[in-house]
Amino acid sequence: QVQLVESGGGLVQPGGTLRLSCTASGRISPFYNMGWYRQFPGNQDAMVAEITADGTTTYADSVKGRFTISRHMLNSTAYLQMNALKVEDTAVYYCYYKGSRTFWGQGTQVTVSS
Repeated sequence: QVQLVESGGGLVQPGGTLRLSCTASGRISPFYNMGWYRQFPGNQDAMVAEITADGTTTYADSVKGRFTISRHMLNSTAYLQMNALKVEDTAVYYCYYKGSRTFWGQGTQVTVSS
């Protein structure tokens, strides 16, 4: 079993910055990917970013150049640095851990509004 706890969401104005974190605990594999999906108002889902065990990153086109995903291996924590936030980034962000099985965090609300 793997448990994920994520934090860092909140309310920010357009152009602002937030950093999300996601910490995994339990039976952690040496080889795993972590990342985020987001659920928009109206329940549309989309991939945001992913980082592999060797540090390879993947981003949705909509966030390239604005978001950066990273990880700290020793404490099994991933980070999503979100810069130049837009109103259309408003969503619930769900982190995930993908080893032999996939586990999900509880979600954190990001609201971008003036």
